[in-house]
Amino acid sequence: MVKKYKTYFSFFRIRFNMGLQYRMAAVSGAVTQLLWGLMECLAFMAFQESDPEAYPMALSATVSYIWLREAFFSAFVTWNADGDIFDSIVNGGIAYELCRPVSIYHMWFSKTTAARVAGAGLRCVPLLAVAFVLPEPFRLKFPASPMHFILFIITLLLGLGVTVAFCMFTNILAFFTISPQGLRMLFTSMVDFLSGAIIPLPFMPEGVRGFVELLPFAGMFNVPLLIYSGELAGTEMLRGIGMQCFWLVTLIVLGRLLCKAAERKVVVQGG
Repeated sequence: MVKKYKTYFSFFRIRFNMGLQYRMAAVSGAVTQLLWGLMECLAFMAFQESDPEAYPMALSATVSYIWLREAFFSAFVTWNADGDIFDSIVNGGIAYELCRPVSIYHMWFSKTTAARVAGAGLRCVPLLAVAFVLPEPFRLKFPASPMHFILFIITLLLGLGVTVAFCMFTNILAFFTISPQGLRMLFTSMVDFLSGAIIPLPFMPEGVRGFVELLPFAGMFNVPLLIYSGELAGTEMLRGIGMQCFWLVTLIVLGRLLCKAAERKVVVQGG
C-alpha cells in the first residue's frame, strides 16, 4: 500500500517540477491577472456607488474575493485542463497507459493536481504580494480572523479536490466520444459561471443562488473565498464545507466507476 502511494506521489512530483519550469509564462499571467483584477475592482466599485442598498457584500470583501480568485485562478478554472490526457485518448496513446501496473484514475488525478498546484504557486505569491500593498480601496484585506484563515486553507484544498475530481469526470467522458472538444466547451462555460469565477455567487438572485450552492461548482471558488473575508459564517459556512466534502467523495466515486467502465470498453481507433 505504501509503495503504491509512493508511485502516485512520484507522478505528482514529476508533473509539479515540470510545471515550475514555465516561470516567464507565470509572470506574464500574473501581470495579466493583476490588471484584470484592477478593472474588476473598478467595475464593482461603480456598482456599489450607484446603488449601495442593492450591493450584497461589503466592498472590502468583494475586493478580497477578486484578488484571491485571481491568485488561485489557474488551480480552479476547469478550462485549464490537461491536454495530454485528452490527446492520449484521442490519438490512441491511452493504450500505453493501460499497460502500466497502476490505476489510470489515480495517476491522472495526481498529475492534474500537480499541474494546477504548480501553476497557482508560481502566480499567487507575486500577485498577493502586490495586492496587499495596493492603496485603498484596492488593497487585499487580511483574513477576518485566524480561524477564518485556517478554514480558508482547508476549504481551498477541498475546493481544489472538487475541481480536480470534476475535471477527471469530464476527462473520462472523452472515452465515449469521437472528439472531447464539445464536452470541454460545454462544461467549462457552465462551471465558470456557476462556480463564481465570473461574478461572486452572492450577486445572483436569492432563489438562483440557493440552487447553485447545492451544486459541486460552488465549492470550487465560492466557499473558500467567502470564508476568508468572513462573508460566510455560522451554519452557512458549515453547510458549505459539508457540501464540499459531499461532492468531493461523490465525484471521486463516480469518476472511478466511470473509469472502470471505460477501461473495459476502450477502443483504439486504427489499432
